[in-house]
Amino acid sequence: MILIRAIIRPDKKDEVLAALSEAGFNAVTVVDVVGRGKQKGIKIGGVVYDEIPKSLLLMAVRAEYKQEIVKVIMEAAKTGEKGAYGDGKIFVSPVSEVYTVSSGMKEL
Repeated sequence: MILIRAIIRPDKKDEVLAALSEAGFNAVTVVDVVGRGKQKGIKIGGVVYDEIPKSLLLMAVRAEYKQEIVKVIMEAAKTGEKGAYGDGKIFVSPVSEVYTVSSGMKEL
């Protein structure tokens, strides 16, 4: 299994979730977060906003679905045809163990 963490623009959240659902991937945890990337925030006038709202999507899935899920997120989260700074990042990590709380069972 792998864990996919996607940090995206909050205004793209519904579009990305709909695209994932349409592709058959309904299990997603969504967390509203703040942060900044390479651009070090946004400067408007003399004020720098370095805590920019983002949405964090978390998905624990079988490794065989990685490419399809990443592609769906990339296509749905991109702003315009070429994309823009702040569109987000996708991180993929291995998952060594998974447990179901209600049953106490370890999953593969």
